Amino acid sequence: MKSIFDIVSHSCSQTVTKTYSTSFSLATKMLASSIRQDIYNIYGFVRFADEIVDSFHDYDKEVLLNEFENDLNLALERKISLNPILNSFQETYHKYGIEKHMVDAFMRSMRSDLHKTTYLTEAEYNSYIYGSADVVGLMCLKVFVKGDNEKYNHLKESAMHLGSAFQKVNFLRDLKSDYEDLSRTYFPNTDLSKLDEFSKSLIIEEIERDFEIGLQGIKELPAEAKFGVFTAYRYYSQLLKKLKKTPALQIKNTRIRVPNYKKIELLTRSYVKYQLNLL
Repeated sequence: MKSIFDIVSHSCSQTVTKTYSTSFSLATKMLASSIRQDIYNIYGFVRFADEIVDSFHDYDKEVLLNEFENDLNLALERKISLNPILNSFQETYHKYGIEKHMVDAFMRSMRSDLHKTTYLTEAEYNSYIYGSADVVGLMCLKVFVKGDNEKYNHLKESAMHLGSAFQKVNFLRDLKSDYEDLSRTYFPNTDLSKLDEFSKSLIIEEIERDFEIGLQGIKELPAEAKFGVFTAYRYYSQLLKKLKKTPALQIKNTRIRVPNYKKIELLTRSYVKYQLNLL
């Protein structure tokens, strides 16, 4: 029975989320059970694509990504895949009417990571952010509003800004590994080998503007999604505050983290704010 295979597929997507990201997994657990699995399904898909271009250095990444994208397109067409991660994703894709152009934009950004190492213009940078982060936020929003197109269109901009903020925080946090291990620099007009406090402050101001717009959208999310997304917002906001206090030289030489005990503290405080409607 396919229902058994679907259960196995769901379990795989959940395992991917828990294994690769404790912070995102924690935030997803705060979503209502009615939508939680669909977010696992989206995360599993985007994580696998990201791992191909970021981690599989001993293999032909382009061949692997081509095969993955071909399997993805077949999964969306046939509504089944023997790859359990893609089988889970296609289910959520069809269930909530996720547009194909979102998936295509995401895959284009992943493909650019195979060869492109610098983003010299704002247009290039914004295009990459849109595909790698904004559309992921929009896919999740499709789940959060459960097919309410009016609500989706109203919250679309804030969801994109929140996705951008999360991605840019990741860029700043992972600056050392991206630059040294992958030879990538995402922020335009910034020489990361000479990152100074002024350049860092401009990046942080940009992220703070994204967060400000993103928070307004969180306040209007359906109850099933609001606390989980607010938890993720609080985690990334805390990470940004830590990066803001960290000297630019240190950011270049180490990966800044939020300790697990601090994540639990953030979760507790977020719950209090949520219950008291203090978002």
